[in-house]
Amino acid sequence: MSLSIGVIGSGTVGQVLAAGYAAKGHAVTIGSRDPAKLAEWAKANPGVRAVDLETAAAADVVILAVAGAAASDAIRLAGPALDGKVVIDACNPISGPPVNGFIPYFTSPSESLMERLQTQRPSVRFVKAFNSVGNARMIDPAVSSRPTMFICGNDKDAKATVTGLLAEVGWDAEDVGGAELARAVEPLCQLWCAVGFAGHGWGHAFALAR
Repeated sequence: MSLSIGVIGSGTVGQVLAAGYAAKGHAVTIGSRDPAKLAEWAKANPGVRAVDLETAAAADVVILAVAGAAASDAIRLAGPALDGKVVIDACNPISGPPVNGFIPYFTSPSESLMERLQTQRPSVRFVKAFNSVGNARMIDPAVSSRPTMFICGNDKDAKATVTGLLAEVGWDAEDVGGAELARAVEPLCQLWCAVGFAGHGWGHAFALAR
């Protein structure tokens, strides 16, 4: 089923996800505080419209793909259009450069960025996804077996929607629970990066074996 998808975030991750879902036949917008800076990119990706944050937030499903430190401000600026929406949270709470291969977070083990966002916007149906792999492998990843995206969130129907969207771009979804499980899912980015920093390359993805 074709949906309208709004991507909040004009960086590489946002661009990859916007172009990827446009290629699958969805009506996609990519939102920025300054849409004009995406003009050249939008010309090269005619399936995506560059818009402001509020317009992107008016889509059926929204993808939040900004730096973790900017996530709270981004959902504030998106305004009331986000209320009731399924929002895929692809952000990680990165606080600085890696130290001996470990990326530091500004959250503690007893909290997560997504929980903070859920508290800030209780009416939004957040689902954590796309945070545990590099942008080059987000869409139709060319890996040795079908990869697993670990997801979490409080709304069952929202997670079902995200599961379907993940399947479209080559992923199995593994639902691990409510929003508090983002405390386990967000650190997967640290582990994913650790593999790369250890010299094993950056083309990997997680898969759950049973």
